[in-house]
Amino acid sequence: MSVAAPLPAARRTEEEIRPPCTFVIFGASGDLTRRLLAPAIAHLNRDGAISPEFAIVGIGRTPYTNDAFRAHLEEGAREFTPPTQGRPGDLPDEVRYIAGDFGDVDVYRSLRSALERIEEERGGPRNRIFYFATPPDADETIVAALGEHRLATVDAGWVRAVVEKPFGHDLESCRHLNQVLLRVFRERQIYRIDHYLGKETVQNIFVLRFANGIFEPLWNHRYVDHVQISVAESVGVGHRAGFYERAGVLRDMFQNHIMQLLTLTAMEPPAAYEADAIRAEKVKVLESIRPFPQGEIDEWAVRGQYGPGVVEGRRVPGYREEVGVSPDSTTPTYAALRIAIDNWRWAGVPFYLRSGKRLAKRVTEVAIEFKGVPHRFFSKASGELLPNVLRLHIQPDEGVSLKFGVKIPGPVLQVQSVYMDFPYSKLGAPIGGGYERLLLDVTHGDQTLFIRGDEAEHAWGVLTPVLEAWDRVPPLDFPNYAAGTFGPEAADKFLEKEGRKWRTL
Repeated sequence: MSVAAPLPAARRTEEEIRPPCTFVIFGASGDLTRRLLAPAIAHLNRDGAISPEFAIVGIGRTPYTNDAFRAHLEEGAREFTPPTQGRPGDLPDEVRYIAGDFGDVDVYRSLRSALERIEEERGGPRNRIFYFATPPDADETIVAALGEHRLATVDAGWVRAVVEKPFGHDLESCRHLNQVLLRVFRERQIYRIDHYLGKETVQNIFVLRFANGIFEPLWNHRYVDHVQISVAESVGVGHRAGFYERAGVLRDMFQNHIMQLLTLTAMEPPAAYEADAIRAEKVKVLESIRPFPQGEIDEWAVRGQYGPGVVEGRRVPGYREEVGVSPDSTTPTYAALRIAIDNWRWAGVPFYLRSGKRLAKRVTEVAIEFKGVPHRFFSKASGELLPNVLRLHIQPDEGVSLKFGVKIPGPVLQVQSVYMDFPYSKLGAPIGGGYERLLLDVTHGDQTLFIRGDEAEHAWGVLTPVLEAWDRVPPLDFPNYAAGTFGPEAADKFLEKEGRKWRTL
């Protein structure tokens, strides 16, 4: 039996750093591919981060030719590359397209032919990434077909599957989706992607907490009064009304983005900076969340839906007036939750989570508000001594800021709160949109910033009681906040009854 000669050291190193692979995108003619994947791949190619032999095969219903599909991606890369990320860059040389329905056998025959042709011309390992830029109800069809046609099995190389959110629409469907994926792929091959985990400030939570002796000793119930996690959007549902009517804000934002921010903020230090250790600690946080008591959901959760209003100086319609939305829709576009984490670190510290559409501005942040000093002897000083707050700004401008009290210069004792700010833009390096880092990690086989199957199920387990309670009792006051505000009045009272208030974003 002949044994293949080992690769030369230089080539072996190059393949480890920039492994050649074929990137197959299901749903390639959709908005996600054009708006997010195309710019990310072009940036990686521009920066020399992916192999020159990186190939793209798109699969979608739109009848593109190969050239038309390339033009579609290039247009997206140009349009959706903000100035902060430098020039768009060029796509890899090899870009192909297969038109057809995901359930069509001929699509997979054509895909097999395209993969074999690309891999034979390229030589070396037959590395494949299957990216599901598709609605969850299409995933089962695609996974089954990949298994049937043995496209997820190679004799030399690796195969990985990237699954976009949402991971199902409730706990039961999430479990089913995990079972479907595991029939064809192993867990170490599955990358459940949430682009928030690719953002610099989100990743910096690790460094801020675990590389700085001044923060971690205070990161617990002895010093923290409460935590607020806010994901505010100024946009409406736009062209996503069909999806949003089925999903609502809890499925769209809480189950993935907000739960990820929560687990990273609340987790214990992992034993090592590697995927299994980090993801295990995130699961422990979700397991420690106190279940919402049935019959008392209103004490823990508030919902809202936007009506007409003014956003950024422009009149906008209410949710029920949006194209594709039912005129009597009860879909929530805003939610606020109070979360209790029952463990030694966080006992007694409430986590307040909120997200909504058509709010006054677009802001995502995690704010850790510390307890006040035990004895205030500045009672005669003018000015208010406010609590210290550590804010992690995630979008639109990534950075970290710390609020603390100072004396204003002058003969009179005046106290004022000030911010010490660190904006990421000061570092001078282009800030990626999140997908660049995550796609690169997939090529390297690094699952650290991806969601494990049991983690997705636990997140659904937290939220499903709220979804079920809201389905049983429809809201009577929708719409209950005007577009251009920061949500319903009930959300303000939600915190006021506990002697707190939402932060001004």
